[in-house]
Amino acid sequence: MPYIRARVAGDGSTEIAAKVADLLTGLAVDVLGKQRDVVSVDVDFADPACWFVGGRSVPDRGEGTFYVEIKITEGTNAKGDKALFVRRAFDGMAAILGTVSEASYIVVQNVRPDSWGFAGLTQEYRYIAGRLAAKTDD
Repeated sequence: MPYIRARVAGDGSTEIAAKVADLLTGLAVDVLGKQRDVVSVDVDFADPACWFVGGRSVPDRGEGTFYVEIKITEGTNAKGDKALFVRRAFDGMAAILGTVSEASYIVVQNVRPDSWGFAGLTQEYRYIAGRLAAKTDD
């Protein structure tokens, strides 16, 4: 269950949005081991003239940029998993967008399991309920 927000400097293209969503969903599943049916991706576009890197606008720099933030439940992935996600997300976004600034960021946020959830249940509740169910199966 991750929530992924991708912000891209560029015109809002549904084709690019779909490619970004497909890339990030695939990485959440394949690299971080998340369940595909609960991966949520929000793709937003920003005016490149209003996005600055090193004090210069993206068009003046002649390169694209992006920001990706993924929220995952704390303790569900190792450092190596997260590092691989960051590497592959950067490379994948560059493949979609073309030349991108090194100052294109990917943030993996660990959220406490008692602080978020979906379908009205926290992740901590799901964990405890699963453990209780496992005990009754013994």
